[in-house]
Amino acid sequence: MGERFERHRQPWTSDEIQKLHRLAAKGMSLKAIAKALTRSEESVQTRAKQDGLKVSKLR
Repeated sequence: MGERFERHRQPWTSDEIQKLHRLAAKGMSLKAIAKALTRSEESVQTRAKQDGLKVSKLR
């Protein structure tokens, strides 16, 4: 299976949210953003949806 994330259910910090917005604006893939933020793809996808961001699944 995929990598294990130790930060399970940790709240998002304002820095992480800003970084998510920047990376999504650059058109990075969901997998790349998740790795950059050390969060699961599901977590990133859920947060992006909450913020109304479009994140491409694959490039």
